Amino acid sequence: MKIGFIGLGNMGAPMAINLAREGHEIKGFDVIADVPEGVAKAGTAAEAAKGAEVVITMLPNGEILKSVAAEILPAMKAGAVHLDCSTVDVESARFVAQEAEKAGILSLDAPVSGGTGGAAAGTLTFMVGGSAQAFDIAKPLFDIMGQKAVHCGPSGNGQAAKICNNMILGVTMIATCEAFVLADKLGLPRDKMFDVVSTSSGYSWVMNAYCPAPGVGPKSPADNGYQPGFAADLMLKDLRLSQMAAEAADADTPMGAQAAELYRRFVEEEDGQGRDFSAMLPRFEGRHRG
Repeated sequence: MKIGFIGLGNMGAPMAINLAREGHEIKGFDVIADVPEGVAKAGTAAEAAKGAEVVITMLPNGEILKSVAAEILPAMKAGAVHLDCSTVDVESARFVAQEAEKAGILSLDAPVSGGTGGAAAGTLTFMVGGSAQAFDIAKPLFDIMGQKAVHCGPSGNGQAAKICNNMILGVTMIATCEAFVLADKLGLPRDKMFDVVSTSSGYSWVMNAYCPAPGVGPKSPADNGYQPGFAADLMLKDLRLSQMAAEAADADTPMGAQAAELYRRFVEEEDGQGRDFSAMLPRFEGRHRG
């Protein structure tokens, strides 16, 4: 396929490289990042989109997505697919889908899970909202960039799935870190804690695949000084999106709200900026009840 790719940062660049390696013709644009090897450079987002069968965007937030969409949709040919892999608020995703429909463009919101490692390895999970027709066109690209793509329903449902998933992730990480610190103070060794919980009812992806305690379980960012695999800043962004959605939908999410506030403090008032979201564990280690 002829593919335009807009947003070639830590996630977008390896995704574009994987597509290029499979023989797709990629024309890329980014306002800051360099265009990776194997990707032709476009001078503007509209130039990257012109003539493409699929235009992929990987952008920081909903306002930027809406701005880029306003630039690329008029440049795209009728029947092409706008595949947005950004994580943004549901309302922005649905607005862009409506604008695409007006322009005769098919659209998908397809945020990802798997981080930079998954982007490089081609093992991302895509949570996809939009029409079945658009999903079928993009499916071969999902198969290259990821290990799974779930069609979640109409436009916006991909973003809904992503923020619900990451609200669970943020809350679970906090609870796991709290439990390790409680175990420490009760004299329970961390390796014993892991052995019990990882095979008991406290089992979770956080504990079993991304353990926040260094030297325990499979290798994780905790074993690399909490250098980010998934940054606390990004978790805060996703938790804020979950609370925006909860407010709009009149959903009661007290644990999600508390997780958002804890990550806000961690990132904005403490030392969480630029650290992995599992660095909540050392945050709790030096604290006392109350």
